[in-house]
Amino acid sequence: MAEIPQSLPVLESERIRLRPLRMDDAAEVFTMFSDARVTRYWSFQAWTEPAQAEAWLAERIGWGPPSVYGWAMADRASDAFIGTTALFSLSGPLHRAELGYSLMPARQGEGLATEAVRRALDFGFDVLGLERIEADVDPRNLASCRLAERLGFQREGLLRNRWRVGGEFADSILYGLLRGEYRRGP
Repeated sequence: MAEIPQSLPVLESERIRLRPLRMDDAAEVFTMFSDARVTRYWSFQAWTEPAQAEAWLAERIGWGPPSVYGWAMADRASDAFIGTTALFSLSGPLHRAELGYSLMPARQGEGLATEAVRRALDFGFDVLGLERIEADVDPRNLASCRLAERLGFQREGLLRNRWRVGGEFADSILYGLLRGEYRRGP
């Protein structure tokens, strides 16, 4: 594995900036994760209290390289929070990590998640020297399935009743992407 950066780098593309999470993102983080459209396919229910966002941020701001690279996805022009992107569960000896992302409902459908995930994948493969990146996606989340497949992720298995959220069991599709299969883009 390449030498691992010990601080979270800022990554940019045409329209987005991946930057460290900040406590002043709390209101927007709460807005995002209190929306049932966002949490519908997550492993937790929609938040009901702003303090949940503050606790979530306080915990995640303390995480960092080399085991987690968790970014706020921000509008490049305004630096306003619009979502999250993360490479986590990094395993140096195995050259592997997991990918996660979320996006404000008002910004969905613009290709911003694809842009952010591309930057995270570029970083994972090119800077961290990863060989494999995995994504765990609820099969009902068709937009995330399409995003993963568009970038070259392969469906490797179905994990039945993997999550229990709000009294309902949910399946997961395990996607895997190898360095040589990654469909790079602009």
